[in-house]
Amino acid sequence: MSYQTDLPSSSALPNSREAQHKEALKRVDANNADYRLVDRDKLTPMMQHFAEIKDLYPHALLLYRVGDFYETFFQDARTIAEVLEIALTSKESGKEIGRVSMSGVPHHALDRYCTLLVEKGYAVVICDQVEDSAIAAAEGRQVKREITRILTPGTLIDEGMLNARRNNFLAAVVIAGEHWGLAYADISTGEFLTTQGSNLEHLTQELMRLQPSEVLFPVNAPDLGALLRPGDKRQGLPECLPNSFCYALRSQVPFSLGEARSRLLEKFKVRSLEGMGCEQLPLAVRAAGGLLEYLDDTQKQNTVALQPLRTYTIADYLILDHQTRRNLEITQTVRDGTHHGSLLWALDRTSTAMGGRALRRWLLQPLLDVKGIAARQETIQELVDNSFLRQDLQQLLRQIYDLERLAGRAGSGRANARDLIALADSLLKLPQLAQLAAGGDSPFFLAVQKVPPDLEALGKKLRAYVRESPPQHLMDGGLIQAGVDAKLDEMREMAVGDREWIANLELSERTRTGIPTLKVGFNKTFGYYISITRSKADLVPDNYIRKQTLTNEERYITPELKEREARVLTAQADLNRFEYELFLGLREEVAQYAEPIRNVSRAVAALDVLCSLAEIAVYQGYCCPEVVAGREINIINGRHPVVEQSLPTGFFVPNSTKMGNEVAHNAPDLIILTGPNASGKSCYLRQVGLIQLMAQVGSFVPATEARLGVCDRIFTRVGAVDDLATGQSTFMVEMNETANILNHATPKSLVLLDEIGRGTATFDGLSIAWAVAEYLATEIQSRTIFATHYHELNELASFIENVANYQVTVKELADRIVFLHQVQPGGADKSYGIEAGRLAGLPAVVIQRAKQVMTQIETHSKIALGLREGIEKPESNKRKRSIER
Repeated sequence: MSYQTDLPSSSALPNSREAQHKEALKRVDANNADYRLVDRDKLTPMMQHFAEIKDLYPHALLLYRVGDFYETFFQDARTIAEVLEIALTSKESGKEIGRVSMSGVPHHALDRYCTLLVEKGYAVVICDQVEDSAIAAAEGRQVKREITRILTPGTLIDEGMLNARRNNFLAAVVIAGEHWGLAYADISTGEFLTTQGSNLEHLTQELMRLQPSEVLFPVNAPDLGALLRPGDKRQGLPECLPNSFCYALRSQVPFSLGEARSRLLEKFKVRSLEGMGCEQLPLAVRAAGGLLEYLDDTQKQNTVALQPLRTYTIADYLILDHQTRRNLEITQTVRDGTHHGSLLWALDRTSTAMGGRALRRWLLQPLLDVKGIAARQETIQELVDNSFLRQDLQQLLRQIYDLERLAGRAGSGRANARDLIALADSLLKLPQLAQLAAGGDSPFFLAVQKVPPDLEALGKKLRAYVRESPPQHLMDGGLIQAGVDAKLDEMREMAVGDREWIANLELSERTRTGIPTLKVGFNKTFGYYISITRSKADLVPDNYIRKQTLTNEERYITPELKEREARVLTAQADLNRFEYELFLGLREEVAQYAEPIRNVSRAVAALDVLCSLAEIAVYQGYCCPEVVAGREINIINGRHPVVEQSLPTGFFVPNSTKMGNEVAHNAPDLIILTGPNASGKSCYLRQVGLIQLMAQVGSFVPATEARLGVCDRIFTRVGAVDDLATGQSTFMVEMNETANILNHATPKSLVLLDEIGRGTATFDGLSIAWAVAEYLATEIQSRTIFATHYHELNELASFIENVANYQVTVKELADRIVFLHQVQPGGADKSYGIEAGRLAGLPAVVIQRAKQVMTQIETHSKIALGLREGIEKPESNKRKRSIER
């Protein structure tokens, strides 16, 4: 059905009429753009009700059910028409008011359009018809309508609105000076966590890690409830809150400690927050309580089934700031922000959606605990060694649906019959999974061996109750199996008997009346009728009552036919209603098991991730790294996990890395890496960072052999990026990022720097690069790879003992160079930038002139001589390196 508009879409109008159309809409908006300025008493009853509901949610877009469409009016209509690129029209709203702007979407496409609105940062309120319009019409009154859903970016739960393989987090933030509290939840999976800290930079980095769809922030502003989308004015939000998120401004009251604590105690039915680990964390409690209040406010019609609140500490995990996650391309590529080409893409062989989400979390929160890393490695090793077990597990895992979100939809009252069938099928696979895992000894195998018997019984009950292929809509009937409820079976038998009587009526009446052309039909206006051609009218029995006369036929009814019709129609409605009530009871029973289902789902997801990592280890030839508590980085024949998969087999050139080992020789803290453009320096830097990260995730790594000390942080400074929005040039961004590294790196950190100082004049850039490298080697003594085209930096190795020179080698031929992509000891003395320009297609005359200029510069340059003769050995290098590193 198409959406009928009072004014045609402008795209369908000739140019002359298009202008008239736009002018008409302009007049409509000019007169009635703001519903608050319209005299309510002069509006139609429906428009008055729309305005009353809009008063409750002034900052949301209100979609109001009218027949087969969800309509909206006034300024909301113009917003939706613009954002969704649909027709903007108008609607009569009262004789003295005239027409107001209107736009709408078909009811069957509601989820699709709401998804688009929410993705663009809008909150959407759904007002539904909650009774049969025919009943209201018969009683001469307006159809009853109520708010049934409030959709905001952080509170989605419907399957069609969510990305199956990533979380949809709602976050809440409280800031007090330099201290902060953070809580976040995914109501589709039930995850609910909180933390607090004393450094606002850590808050920024944690928000960037989570990438929440919506952030709640308490303010002392009169215009509360506003949802600030990316690009909106910040309205006084602290600078530590990134611009890239949607912010919902909230009242301070629910974020007060007393209110928040009471709400948490009431929600989880406890007398103390000690068991949740946050009794002594007031800012974390305030953030968590404010988040719960927002859920109560927006989910009035639904129960939000959250897991018990868990407290975590940022210091428990390897810290990856936003720039490092971006430069290492952990979840998306730098160039176009796509999943394909990221580390997640290279490692993800998970079989379930919950496993995919868990892998993403593991990659963004690598471990610091050596024992935790070893436990994951041991499980992977078992799966690598036992290929039959791994393949059987993966085959079974593919048959398990998203238990986390199925439990969430059931717990919130949003699950349909197909969801319960998927849940039943998944629960009935758990005993098979437990049996397969029985041969494993690691905690991850043991976790899936302990399937509560109640869950298997629940799966069997759901399978026995719900039909194999139930309808999408719960009020359509056909949900419940036969034999489940005696009353339901009786109602069905009666309905079937009446339908069979009507079905047999045509044949029996033909026999009784002797009219071979007699037919029984049905339409919505008259219901069931008996049709007889006018030529046979003289054979009509006396008990037939004429209902309608047509050109070629007469239509009749009988008292018995009307009685049966009433019984059939009433019985079907009663039957559907009773089935619906039975289904609601079944869904409520499932909701009681939400917590144990989610506990099992976490165990299944973890095993799925480990199967994925074992799969990639087998097919890509990864080794199990030895992870130790020291500072050593010893990688033999390491490879870039993403680039390797993007090249034909055998084309990637492996390289080794030795750093930070105070016992072994040739293992410096800082490597000066030189070599030509496009030779692979940046790839080598990222390769080392990714191998370190993968090792602390617990994964095997792309190398022949590896021994790696645990890092507390990985820092990267790669590539040239400007930030025009804040007026920062490429060089200023580079300096800000470098300053962040120098101020926060420790001897346990891994620092990967590429081309420091290239954004300014040669002397300035070289001086900064020299000073930065020297400071990292002598003061911080972090493990650092410093890729540069400043060959002069090779001089550092001559008088700083923990610095070594390495180069990416090339083979020089008579008319060209060949990149070998091999990293070897020694410093390069050429960058071959002119050769790179030739390969890029610069005109031959430009290449020739560049060579002439280069010869003159090299002949007269005093930079190298000055470095050799004029720079003193740094005094700080004389102190002994600390053994605590």
